[in-house]
Amino acid sequence: MRAAFSEALVRLAKADLNVLLLTGDHGYALFDDFRKECPAQYLNAGIAEQNMVGMAAGLARAGFRPFVYGLSAFIPVRVVEQIKLDVAHDKLPVVLVGDGAGFVYSHLGTSHQSTEDIACTRAIPNLSVYSPADRFELTACMDMAYQSRAPVYLRMGKSDRGDVHAAVPRVRAGSLLEAKPGKTGDIAFIATGSLVRTAIDIAAESYSDAAVWSAPFIKPMDSEQVTAICAQSRIVVVLEEHSVLGGLGSVITEIASEFAPVRILRVGVRDRFSHYCGTYEYLLKEHGLDRPAIEQQIRGFLTAN
Repeated sequence: MRAAFSEALVRLAKADLNVLLLTGDHGYALFDDFRKECPAQYLNAGIAEQNMVGMAAGLARAGFRPFVYGLSAFIPVRVVEQIKLDVAHDKLPVVLVGDGAGFVYSHLGTSHQSTEDIACTRAIPNLSVYSPADRFELTACMDMAYQSRAPVYLRMGKSDRGDVHAAVPRVRAGSLLEAKPGKTGDIAFIATGSLVRTAIDIAAESYSDAAVWSAPFIKPMDSEQVTAICAQSRIVVVLEEHSVLGGLGSVITEIASEFAPVRILRVGVRDRFSHYCGTYEYLLKEHGLDRPAIEQQIRGFLTAN
């Protein structure tokens, strides 16, 4: 996914000299191609993320198209105020890219684990929130973010759980993408980011008739499409490598409660920090987001409902 991000960024920058990359002293190897192809469009703002977002806002006012890159624990979590007041308030065309969302930076502890970034950003007016599941969705999201000419937060995982699509999908803002076709009437899966691949694998093995929908857009969200899925399903399972408070599960539940009440299982990070450091796979297990734990949650929910 990160390679697709680099390729899309280079392509956009070569086509539009107003595209700038701002980084907070991160991603050196990731941006080797960008610095080689577009050296005059690369700015290292140093470890000063608040200032970097302010710089991006000023550059956007001057006609540039800034892409602001950092770890998702810092972009957006450290700079929520600057995003709100400097960028979103005036609808400036700044794309904020948060890399390593969720538990990817597992060994670095709570300071570098980001499971609240969607909740922080989706409440900010004028700010769209994208969460691609694979390299193909990432490419589509990068193009849409550039074309939108409005503030966007793009949440990028680093775990690369495998491709969800065979090619870059055709998307429209807010749409869910069918990652696994299925019948309606019983269980449907809606997932985002790293857990889309997990949802596909679980459904394919244990719930062969179930459809799996990928949500590359958290905000805006196509409420009519979500309503249709919920109205046709007995159970909806929502999966995300993010807190169950304020993330995709909250979005789906809010829409369903108003337009198509249905039983919804929200699979995500519960209201707590990690107890220990460890590998990425270890932290997924600690938080009940590894495949066996998710399957157990689904079985228990289905039995109770």
